[in-house]
Amino acid sequence: MIDLYTWGTPNGRKVSIMLEEVGLAYTVKPINIMADEQFDKAFLKISPNNKIPAIVDHETGQSLMESGAILLYLAEKSGQLMPTDAGKWQVMQWLMFQMGGLGPMLGQAHHFLHFQPEVSDYAAQRYGEETIRLYGVLDKQLAAKLYIAGEYSIADIALWPWVSRFEWQHIDLTAYPNIKRWYLDIAARPAVQRGYKVPTASDEIPLV
Repeated sequence: MIDLYTWGTPNGRKVSIMLEEVGLAYTVKPINIMADEQFDKAFLKISPNNKIPAIVDHETGQSLMESGAILLYLAEKSGQLMPTDAGKWQVMQWLMFQMGGLGPMLGQAHHFLHFQPEVSDYAAQRYGEETIRLYGVLDKQLAAKLYIAGEYSIADIALWPWVSRFEWQHIDLTAYPNIKRWYLDIAARPAVQRGYKVPTASDEIPLV
C-alpha cells in the first residue's frame, strides 16, 4: 500500500493519475495547502521541502517527494508507462521539459494572470508570453505524434495536469489544435478522470 500526500494541484494530480493508470493500491492523505498543512512537522519528515505531492511506499519503505521523481519511481515499480529501449530518453527529455520549464513558468502565469493580475504589468506580460511560447513548443511536437513522446507515458501524465489549467493561463485551446486533440484524448481516459478527483471528488476536468 502506498500513502499519497496530495492536494488538487497540477503536481498533485500527476501522481494520483499515475497511480490510477498503473493500478497500484494507495491511500489518500490530503494536505490542505490553503490551510498551510504542508508546513506541519509530521509532513516535513516525509517532504523536506514542504511541498506536495509525496508518497510513502509501505512495501519498500521508500519515502519520496518531488512529482517527477515519484513518477519515475512508480513507472519502475509497476513496469508501465516508461519505455525500456531508446524511447526512454524521449520520455525523459519531455518530463524534464515539464519539470524545469512548463511547470514553473505556468505556475508563475497562474499567479500573475489569474490570482494577482494587478500586481505587475511586466510580470503578466513576461509570463503570458512565455506561456504562449511553451504552448507553441507542445503544439509543434504533437503535430506529428499522438502523445508527446510517441506512446502514452509519464511525460504525458506530467504535462497534462498543467494544461488542464489553460483558463488560468488565459489560453484558448482552439488556437492549438494538436494540444486540444491530445488534451481531450487524455481527459477521456477513465484513470485520468479518477485521478483528477483526488483528493476532492467534486473537481471536474475543464473541457474545451
